[in-house]
Amino acid sequence: MPVGYRARHWLPFTQMSGFAAAGAPTFVRASGTTLYDAAGAAVFDAISSVWTTIHGHGHPRIVEAISRQAATLDHATSLGATNPLADELAERLCAATALDAAFFAGDGASAIEAALKMALGYWQACGEPQRVRFVRLRDAYHGDTAGAMGVSDIAVFRSRYAPLIVESLCYEDVAGVLERDDVAAIVFEPRVQAAAGMRLVAPERYAELRATPRPLLIADEIATGFGRTGPMFAYQQLGLAPDLVCLGKGISGGTLALSAVLATQRVYEAFLGAPEANRQFFHGHSYAGNPIACAAALASLDLFAAERTLEHVAELDAEMDALLAPLRAHERVTEVRRAGLMAGIDVTVPAWPVAGELYARGHFTRPIGRTLQLVPPLCSTRDEIAAFVAALTGALDAA
Repeated sequence: MPVGYRARHWLPFTQMSGFAAAGAPTFVRASGTTLYDAAGAAVFDAISSVWTTIHGHGHPRIVEAISRQAATLDHATSLGATNPLADELAERLCAATALDAAFFAGDGASAIEAALKMALGYWQACGEPQRVRFVRLRDAYHGDTAGAMGVSDIAVFRSRYAPLIVESLCYEDVAGVLERDDVAAIVFEPRVQAAAGMRLVAPERYAELRATPRPLLIADEIATGFGRTGPMFAYQQLGLAPDLVCLGKGISGGTLALSAVLATQRVYEAFLGAPEANRQFFHGHSYAGNPIACAAALASLDLFAAERTLEHVAELDAEMDALLAPLRAHERVTEVRRAGLMAGIDVTVPAWPVAGELYARGHFTRPIGRTLQLVPPLCSTRDEIAAFVAALTGALDAA
């Protein structure tokens, strides 16, 4: 067997040739903000298990909702049928965004794929079938499926897969791109481009997107949604009115795979007609609207009110600059970027060894290039953030 082959489990974004020798963690349980590995170590989940966990691992309200629903209705198709949990979740997500219809999918990239196809279908229904191009921001990342790669701009994620990709236009590089009559939609990440290393997007980059008329506007809130940057959704801080909003990751509180595309009434109505007209949205996922995942999502939404989650985020947000100050002053740190509880720390030394030392000190993160991430669960405390900063300072001193 090749060196590093381990238990037939092929891991994403992982070089398997050295996996076993690298001593990578095997997590066996979790509670609150803490992950526990097979060696008995307890580590602070400083990246919310890649931007998913909201209220902490194993929250009893979400666990109870999952258990109750699993015993009642584990799954039933959404193809021509529905269930009460999916109906309620659609209502509540639309109320939170002031949009009008919710289409459920499996994960974030699946939501992006659905939104792109909705945009094409919308313009076909409106008699403008020439609108087939998509516009993206520079440094964009929207997922690893073919359509999502086509509206992304990070070479390492897409360079090997050119035969699958339909190229998109860069918003900043093509003059008058939003006036072109072949553009279906612009896809954007509000405020933070997480996969690009927690890069912050200047508010003025969005200015033209407030104008009308324009192509459809697709907000990718998969990483930024559900309080990560402060408000429930980051686009709400930018004065934008998207036609489609993609949600994922934190939608279920970080417990089960689920995503959604929220649409305005005009987009939704473009797909209505007599059955024989074949105007319905020809797209779907086997587990769309899964009742157990929807139960988790509803429990998570309840917790935002019951535990004053956004108020807690605002309180922590107000202290973050002071908490991160030791890192900004460190000689091996070139920049600290932050929006709400999403932070990227750029270092001058190789980041992976630093992350390994940080793990040994009780904190789990995953570098992006030479950027170390701090995207903690929203329930994290000031003391936990301070402990992460102290541990990272020590790890950088030892690098």
